Amino acid sequence: MKLFITILSFFFIQISFAQEIQTKIWSLQDCIDYALEHNISVKDAMLNKNSAEVDYSKAQSARLPNLFGNASQSFSSGTSIDPITSDYVTDQIHSTNVGINSSITLFQGNQISNQIKQNEILLNQSIFQEEVEKNNIVLNILETYLQTLYSKESIAIAENNLAASENEVERAKARLDAGTIALSDYTEAQSQAATNKYNVIAAKNNYQQYIITLKQLLELSPMDEIEIEAIDDNLDLINFQIDKTEVYNNALDFLPEIKSSMLNIAANEKELDIAKGGYLPTLSLIGSIGSGYTSISDNNFSDQFDVNFNQKLGLSLSIPIFNRNQTKSAVEAATINIEKAEIQKQSIEKEVYKKVETAYQNAVSAQEQVIASEASKIAAEQSYNLAQKKYELGDLSTTDLVISQNIYTNAQQNYLQAKYLNILYNQLLQFYQGNDIKL
Repeated sequence: MKLFITILSFFFIQISFAQEIQTKIWSLQDCIDYALEHNISVKDAMLNKNSAEVDYSKAQSARLPNLFGNASQSFSSGTSIDPITSDYVTDQIHSTNVGINSSITLFQGNQISNQIKQNEILLNQSIFQEEVEKNNIVLNILETYLQTLYSKESIAIAENNLAASENEVERAKARLDAGTIALSDYTEAQSQAATNKYNVIAAKNNYQQYIITLKQLLELSPMDEIEIEAIDDNLDLINFQIDKTEVYNNALDFLPEIKSSMLNIAANEKELDIAKGGYLPTLSLIGSIGSGYTSISDNNFSDQFDVNFNQKLGLSLSIPIFNRNQTKSAVEAATINIEKAEIQKQSIEKEVYKKVETAYQNAVSAQEQVIASEASKIAAEQSYNLAQKKYELGDLSTTDLVISQNIYTNAQQNYLQAKYLNILYNQLLQFYQGNDIKL
């Protein structure tokens, strides 16, 4: 019985939790915050940053000395050199060797220092690349969120049109029964109602498609149901006063892809310094201690380890003379990569300018479209209302009523599209300047 109660309680908890998820209304900020924490593209960028931190720590450790322990046990028969005494011996020999070796690089053409500096640059670049991915997610969320709101309002328009056309079908049926209209007028009203019903279905499908896209950006499961928060209807849509040049200059200072491209040049310049270090000699300090045992000695194991204990300390100098043009090729490749990085920076700056210019022109255009489409919508609504009254009085044909309704529908859609494009491009211009996105 207790087990049954426990299972039943767990079941109701799961239902309550699922209902809580289903009834949650997501604001734009909720979506952005959640996506920045859970989106896999952002997580991948964070892992790249963690990997860069490991590489930086590894490069710093190259300054430290290494330390290796070694031990060997050997058996030889016949004439051979005793590994402990170095004497020629014709006998069976059992020998044991143990030791510790260490070395530290004192100079390597400044390659270690330059490698550390390069990995530090790459670490900072990975931080900016993480910011790039976060910005991409924010912009994708913003665009998808607004598209979802647009499609949701389109459903309302389509449903209102369907309700109006269904009423027109009823009026047309009554007039047909009264003999005041022809059958073709009635069937045309039915056709318009069917078309509007199709538009409702299509609008709902578009809305669900955007919901799916938004859920994928949020990394939600297919079972999660979400509802998004509507924006303020009193939002000012035509107060647009932004200087394009100022936006572009601010974008160059703010956007992380610009800073990342600058660090890319610096990293390749350090790669050139590392490559040039291959022309210089390498100086290392080496040392070791060890001892051993051999079976041909009369001393016991302990005494031999004491007697054979040895120490070694020395310097090792390696001077590059000819390495089959490997260093030369590395220097040339690094020089080319610097030029490519500079070109890439110019390309990114051009892309930023294109984004700013496009957003600015679209914002200006959308603002003008809002004004024009709002006036058109008001006029079309008045015309449609008048057409309905004339239709009720029998002074207007069904065809003319349908045409008036379609004109009104198109005017509503045009205004709705201009409204959300205006919001989108204004928010993009704010984002490119480093300002928060707010609806």
